[in-house]
Amino acid sequence: MKESIHKFFQVGTIQWMSFPNEEVMSSLKKIACDEFFDAVEVCRFPDDQARSAAAALLSQAHLKVCYGAQPRLLGPKLNPNDLVEEKRLLAEKTLLEAIDEAEQLGAKGIAFLAGKWETQTKTEAFKQLLKTTRAVCDYAKTKEMTVELEVFDFDMDKAALIGPAPYAGKFAEEMRTTHNNFGLLVDLSHFPTTYETSRFVIRTLRPYITHFHIGNAVVKPGYEAYGDQHPRFGFPDSANDVPELLDFFRVLKEEGFFCPEQPYVLSFEVKPWADEDADVILANTKRVINRAWALLED
Repeated sequence: MKESIHKFFQVGTIQWMSFPNEEVMSSLKKIACDEFFDAVEVCRFPDDQARSAAAALLSQAHLKVCYGAQPRLLGPKLNPNDLVEEKRLLAEKTLLEAIDEAEQLGAKGIAFLAGKWETQTKTEAFKQLLKTTRAVCDYAKTKEMTVELEVFDFDMDKAALIGPAPYAGKFAEEMRTTHNNFGLLVDLSHFPTTYETSRFVIRTLRPYITHFHIGNAVVKPGYEAYGDQHPRFGFPDSANDVPELLDFFRVLKEEGFFCPEQPYVLSFEVKPWADEDADVILANTKRVINRAWALLED
């Protein structure tokens, strides 16, 4: 592709994934000083002082700020589709708090994920997730903010209700009947974990996608980094590399997601494995993006 990827996407990275072992302000400054990035995704801050310092840095950087509420749920094992109402409300409460924190950081919305489910209670869990998501969207709307649900695996690692692409589409269709500030976040690294392809996921969810992640996964049971671990591109026995990212870009182009007037966020969700160097893994990801983009036909 002759034209820059930055014309069509706001390229970002997920701070807590790219630099899991580095102090947050140090890693944020690295990202803010790197002109390759147009966006950054952040999560919960430990205290008001750190949050204020981050907000000040981000306001100087001319970066689009996105807020991931996934760690708020995964850490304490909160479930927004919990059948026990008191537990569901705890998940809803932290997501409402996430809206406030995101606003303080300059983000215009939040992303989260569905909770675990059981086969025999899938229908009830779906209704509970609708209840939570509508409450969060209601609150977000008062601040002119958006809410995105990230699509995860349903039986491999996170075992989230949402889920395979058709079920994610069903949920998004239900949500859009009442809330136009709701969308789906899809991640290339999750496609192998849901046994789906870029073409299938993106075509199935076309009307509802508002945000993209890219990354890698190992889906061979018993192999190192198996599951939803987001290893680097080129990791042994993994599913995604330059050819898969090129296919992903081709599908996005075909389906009309190249939008220079209002570019979608496309962020790295890649994590150093074991003792790998975070800066090297970030450079690895940039190289893979640059190569796949260079191979994309105009």
